[in-house]
Amino acid sequence: MPVRRTRRLVAAAVSAGLIGLAVVGCSEGGAPAAAGVTVAPEGRADVLVKLPAAVDGTKIVVGDAKAPHTVTVYVDPRCGYCAKFEASGGTVLAEEAAAGTVKVEYVVASFLDDRTGGTASARAANALRASVEAGPGRFAAFQAALFASRPGSESRDGFSVGHLLRIAEGVEGLRSAAFDRAVREDAYQRWVADSEKAFEDSGVGGTPTVLVDGAALPGGDALYDPARFSEALRDAGV
Repeated sequence: MPVRRTRRLVAAAVSAGLIGLAVVGCSEGGAPAAAGVTVAPEGRADVLVKLPAAVDGTKIVVGDAKAPHTVTVYVDPRCGYCAKFEASGGTVLAEEAAAGTVKVEYVVASFLDDRTGGTASARAANALRASVEAGPGRFAAFQAALFASRPGSESRDGFSVGHLLRIAEGVEGLRSAAFDRAVREDAYQRWVADSEKAFEDSGVGGTPTVLVDGAALPGGDALYDPARFSEALRDAGV
């Protein structure tokens, strides 16, 4: 959905002031993409498969709902920096969620469709939403595989139905008639639109954005380094 230029500038300014996303996050395109289809890295799959996920309004919540801390992550499936974060800071969050330290709220945006054309982000967001219905661990594993398999951000036709289903094939127990139908028919397109609006209304302006208990996490390059990201979480009280 369109976002007026003035609103974009305000949101970008807010985001830059909080965590420097003007330098190290997605606002237009993204970092280089991986090629082909990649499954969750060996050694990480055991953590991901244990993580429950549930839909709470426009958010997908991973981990124990009673965890003492809440980490909110804003992502766009076409964002290369989000893919970079998922492979680094995202691994830390998965381990923290598995340990019961945090629950992670994902707000899946699709603003890059509006800015660069096509509907790839919306298709991927729809598939992510569909994966929640497949049971514990499916969303976490699928999200990791999806970002690892991100097509070129310049591609208007990225994350085709076929590509999404091939990614899902690598997640044990995810493919089913119901999941495939939801991906092919955009069954959650209203949820995708609502999630995008939640991103716009948040004012963060770019992805990835990470909040800890509602406060912006000073990130920059630390978002993409597991050790430094862990330290930032500790500094935030986690």
